[in-house]
Amino acid sequence: MTALKNGVGASADQKTRFFLVIMRLNLKFLLISLCVTVALITFALWANCGVGHGLVPKWPQHHGDGDNPFEQTEEIDCIINQEYAIGCRKEGEEVYLPFSFLQKYFDVYGSLNVVDGSRRFDWTHSYGKVNYPKGAYDPRGIFMYFENYNVEMRDRVKCISAIDGVPISTQWESQGYFYATQIAQFGLSHYSKNLTEPEPRRKTVEDGDREMATWVVPKGSSMNRTIVRGTTATAPAGAVLSFSTRKSFDTAVVLPMDHVLDLVLSVDVLLKPNSTICVTLQNRETQKLYHVYYILADLLIGVQDENIYYGIGLNSTGAWKHLTRDLFVDLQKGLPQYASTDKRRKMRRTELKVVEISLLGNGSIDNLTLSTSEHISHFYDAAEWLIRHQDPSTGGWPIPVRRKLGSGFGELGRGWYSAMAQGHAISLLARAYYHSRGDKRYLRAALDGLKLFRIPSYQGGVLATFLGKYAWYEEYPTTPHSFVLNGFIYSLLGLYDLNSTAPANQSNEAAVLFEQGMSSLKKMLLLYDTGSGTSYDLRHFTLGIAPNLARWDYHATHVNQLLLLATIDPDPLISQTAERWKNYMVGKRAPHN
Repeated sequence: MTALKNGVGASADQKTRFFLVIMRLNLKFLLISLCVTVALITFALWANCGVGHGLVPKWPQHHGDGDNPFEQTEEIDCIINQEYAIGCRKEGEEVYLPFSFLQKYFDVYGSLNVVDGSRRFDWTHSYGKVNYPKGAYDPRGIFMYFENYNVEMRDRVKCISAIDGVPISTQWESQGYFYATQIAQFGLSHYSKNLTEPEPRRKTVEDGDREMATWVVPKGSSMNRTIVRGTTATAPAGAVLSFSTRKSFDTAVVLPMDHVLDLVLSVDVLLKPNSTICVTLQNRETQKLYHVYYILADLLIGVQDENIYYGIGLNSTGAWKHLTRDLFVDLQKGLPQYASTDKRRKMRRTELKVVEISLLGNGSIDNLTLSTSEHISHFYDAAEWLIRHQDPSTGGWPIPVRRKLGSGFGELGRGWYSAMAQGHAISLLARAYYHSRGDKRYLRAALDGLKLFRIPSYQGGVLATFLGKYAWYEEYPTTPHSFVLNGFIYSLLGLYDLNSTAPANQSNEAAVLFEQGMSSLKKMLLLYDTGSGTSYDLRHFTLGIAPNLARWDYHATHVNQLLLLATIDPDPLISQTAERWKNYMVGKRAPHN
């Protein structure tokens, strides 16, 4: 009996344990099934939000009533405003027009792209970019969004002068000239990059004392390190490297290198007649060699095959001169002379390395350095150019080329002044005064730059008046007045920068001019609103012709300028107008009746 009971009990225990195991398995199965169901529902909802009726609403597709949508496809003609016909496609009751027609007809943009392995078509109304201020505008900080500018790489920049260290413009004359607006933008962009980029990496290659490179000195040539005394502001003091060679290049003193990435050359140099410094660059992919020469000549740029020449000025003969050169830019500006534009644009900074520095003739060098950037040096090159080239009587920086703004306007002769150039220059000089800890040369030049804002444009200044009431500072002081918007706002920023940076007892005039200009801007701003974009100027008022609509990049500049001004002036007119104009860039329009 005891054994039987034990057997029956054991069987019951086994059945109980088996039942509990089955229950646990069922619960696990139910839990896993529930999780999978929730995941599938979540994925379906997410996918529907992404491509359906959620964040990016999907336009309904109509393919007719047949099972195969392409059975309903028909090629037809579309008659455009009873003027001409284009080929279209009809699918069911839907008509499709070619985007190439829509792009030109409505001035829109689009491209086929592959995203996550799938092809899609991206349509945009504007190619302009809005740059939102990161905070309140700081007259001592970055200038607008100029940290994104690479002025020296623009097609309309011929090269960077090795004599002055500033860009040579070809915007209106192909032979090249100094354009104050562009030079100030060059300086402001480097000042802004200095504040936003990491500290540059620098390698001192030769300083005649602590860092002494291993130069190769051919027979008949000589090299030595000697102590010199700095007799001028630009002359070094201490040990320098001096060299002497014959005229043929095979006698040059050479420093072999294998240096990548750090392509900005800084050096103090003293050259005697028929002497030169040559930097040899190599494309690491093609192994092609390029030679960039810095010579004693009044030459902007010269090219002979793979040899590119920059003159540092005949007046530099026998005198110390500091050079800061972006070797990548210097090479790029020479390439178009013998290589196609496409090939030039494909070259990247990372492809190049410095393989050799050569010294030919007689002279000395000191503080030979290679670095990733030297933004402050470029900034001060621009500031010094403005100091040297300011007209002492007018306080202006004359534009040395003729300019015709458009039909109906009188031509601006050589030597005209621009409120935009004045404003940019003042913005740069105000920052130079601040950054140099009070160098009064920069402050005096900035204050002198205010003179033209008081002189009417018909007397050679930049001041115009709209309807006899509102003062306007003309980017182009035309007859009749043009009232260009973006140049005017840039001039206001220059006035604001000087007012905020100059000592209190010297900033009054800049403050008055700024407030006068802001008052005019608020009264006239909406005259530039077309309901779907902005006009570049007010020629439709002054000439009685169709508006000169701003290209999208100029429209974006208008928006960016207003967004910045809104951090200075809280008037809702500025911020609300900026928001409306921003919406025009994504296809929104003012309502109709």
